[in-house]
Amino acid sequence: MSSFLPTLTALLQDPPPEFCFEISERAIAMSRTRGAPNLTLRELPPGIISASPLRDNILQPEAFASEVARLVPAASARKRRSAALILPDYSARLSVLDFDSFPEKAEDQEALVRFRIRKSVPFDIDSAAISYWRQNSPGGKSHEVIVAVTPLEIIARYEAPFRALGLQPGLLTISPLAALELVPLDGISVVAKVNGSILTILVTHLGVLKLVRSLELTEFSLAEIAADLYPTFVYVEDNLNAPAARLLLCGFGELESAAIREFQAEMQLPVELLRSRLGALNGQNAGLLGYLQSLATPPARQGAAA
Repeated sequence: MSSFLPTLTALLQDPPPEFCFEISERAIAMSRTRGAPNLTLRELPPGIISASPLRDNILQPEAFASEVARLVPAASARKRRSAALILPDYSARLSVLDFDSFPEKAEDQEALVRFRIRKSVPFDIDSAAISYWRQNSPGGKSHEVIVAVTPLEIIARYEAPFRALGLQPGLLTISPLAALELVPLDGISVVAKVNGSILTILVTHLGVLKLVRSLELTEFSLAEIAADLYPTFVYVEDNLNAPAARLLLCGFGELESAAIREFQAEMQLPVELLRSRLGALNGQNAGLLGYLQSLATPPARQGAAA
């Protein structure tokens, strides 16, 4: 089983994998990681993938394998090639846990994280992939730990068509965590990211992830999204003792302009689009562009986010 890593800075390797793929309900995005980004996006027919940590995500395995085969470049030699896989927003349960103290030994850390997360996930934690990362929280007295957990079978089903084509998925992450590289480090940012039928809300403060929620939308409407955003701004005021500096939107498509106007008027703060200096960003490639940007990020940024 490949490493299941919950945060972008933990994905940095030397050298990076040859390819990176971001999988969503609507598309597979791909780029080589060396040289200038060369993004390719292959749209998926409806019904192939339905992201959830509670059930099988790959509803049509043969169709999924066929779409992956059409996208993966042919190998020039009989050797396994490395790849990073970025899975859909809601394919894992993501949490930020606070600990008054955190052990130094890795085995003690994992035991503590498993104990805390066990009762909050509706599946067997002992047959799940779990990964965690302790954030550096300047001036904080507690230890804030990002945790990602999902059943092993879900990961195996995503990996299968890539392995069949000779690709080794050596590292995995989840799209919203990879996209954190695109969020400004100053102030408090709220991110609303739409990916298929999933709305993911992130809150960061000075580059530290404070809150992450993924919600299944019954309909893609600004009213429903706003209803989910309002409690987030209450959380910010109550727990961070300062107003949010900005709301960043990703994946809103045709509703983008209307969302900026409406949310800016109602929430009285700057509303902007999440952007990458490497290319045009949407709900299907934000994680991929975040990962690629991390590979080109100066050490100062990586250290600030670590």
